[in-house]
Amino acid sequence: MVQGTASHVGKSVLVAALCRIFVQDGYRVAPFKSQNMALNSFVTKDGGEMGRAQVVQAEAAGVEPSVDMNPILLKPTGNASSQVVVLGKPVGNLPAQKYHTEYAPGALDIIEGALERLRTENDLIVIEGAGSPAEVNLQEHEIVNMRIARMAGAPVLLVADIDKGGALASLVGTLELVSPEDRDRIVGFIINKFRGDLNLFRPAVDFLEKKTGKPVFGVVPYFQGFRIQEEDTIPEDRSRAEQVEEQGVVEIAIVHLPHISNFTDFDPLEDEPDVRLRYVDRVSRLGYPDLIVLPGSKNTIEDLAFLNRSGLAGQLLERHRAGTPVIGICGGFQMLGRELNDPLHTESEIPQIKGLGLLDTTTTFAPDKVTTQVEAEVAGSGLFLCEAPSSRITGYEIHMGRTEQAPDLRPAFTILLRSGEKVFFPDGAVSRDGLVLGTYIHGIFDSDGFRRHIVNTLRRKKGLEPLATAGTTPALEQRNKDFDKLAALVRSSLDLERIYQLLGLEGPAGGRKQICR
Repeated sequence: MVQGTASHVGKSVLVAALCRIFVQDGYRVAPFKSQNMALNSFVTKDGGEMGRAQVVQAEAAGVEPSVDMNPILLKPTGNASSQVVVLGKPVGNLPAQKYHTEYAPGALDIIEGALERLRTENDLIVIEGAGSPAEVNLQEHEIVNMRIARMAGAPVLLVADIDKGGALASLVGTLELVSPEDRDRIVGFIINKFRGDLNLFRPAVDFLEKKTGKPVFGVVPYFQGFRIQEEDTIPEDRSRAEQVEEQGVVEIAIVHLPHISNFTDFDPLEDEPDVRLRYVDRVSRLGYPDLIVLPGSKNTIEDLAFLNRSGLAGQLLERHRAGTPVIGICGGFQMLGRELNDPLHTESEIPQIKGLGLLDTTTTFAPDKVTTQVEAEVAGSGLFLCEAPSSRITGYEIHMGRTEQAPDLRPAFTILLRSGEKVFFPDGAVSRDGLVLGTYIHGIFDSDGFRRHIVNTLRRKKGLEPLATAGTTPALEQRNKDFDKLAALVRSSLDLERIYQLLGLEGPAGGRKQICR
């Protein structure tokens, strides 16, 4: 089990790295996180919703994501409450106090069942904790750190982020604040995100080992040159980027909503050689991009109110009037309409709000939730779709609203497969001027041909020649390359021989394997 001294110390990425290393070494391996709090989620083939971090870890392990890998997902809705998703299905919204004291203790059987199912199918399980095990106010009711380590009988590697400073104090302090039993379960440390000369850090490692009596299993460098999808935080270099004029580049601005969800939708765009992606949370940073994207949201109405308060709504409408195209995905699609209604307060205490009015649609929220994988084809016209490639778009839906549109408004896509079943269902809408596109489908930019078509359309609009698709790496291939780079870096940084000894294994089981999904 990998636990951390705090949130964002790199637990998720290290679990992905270990999953990749173990499967390269010939083992069947799966990730596990009993309870995940995140707005980035994914839909499995059987329609279950789970945290994106465990999907990334499953990809690293070369296995199909399963809700057993993340049996409980908490999706914050604001006001100290979350939607609780259990084994892929929402069971309702609960305030934090009620969840921790009343619901969580009864969920241990669900967690144990999911863990046992994974154990029967795999040689190794790599478990991720959450936050810190030293949160004394949560220890009585927690179901994600030491209680799970005890349930699984798992040794714990404790991770600290040295990039932020205070790593040694965080490690020593964590040991002081956990029980003697749990202190013994922590078998050693990993120092993560190290920059600088390792030789100069050696005295600190020696001090830490002498002070605690526990070994440092490795010092992992701060990696650059490749990207692993983030769990729930947009990196600062993207969230604070200002507009920069670059020759031959198209600039895409993603509106950084307070409850932004599934921002990993846009990672494939960032891998395009001629795209500069920025996240914008205020008027002064919007500038004059070539495309504005409204992303998904866990609280669409509240985030639309934020757009109005911040002035971003007015600026977006002004840019559209000047000819800037706009794409909305899921909650962003809903915001583009004329009106959003929430009569049952499914998402918000606000019962009704006017939309941006760029699409002639109306959305009404209801408690039932659509979670399904889909395949679709282009159905609409307009700037982005009239010459789009005919290959199918694959992705997934996660939404609680139902959207109705004017009879003369064309859908963006036609869904042909839902959870493997043949259907013929319209999705999304294209504005009458062709500049605005909305869809419920997450993951449309993972489709390599369609993504490149979008970028080339923006290039043509800007007076640039289109680039051939042959110069870009397919999204899945790029992720696999990045996983291999991550595994190589972590393999060279950790004492893997000692880790295999902890597991009672001699080492690689059957030679190094190539991972391809």
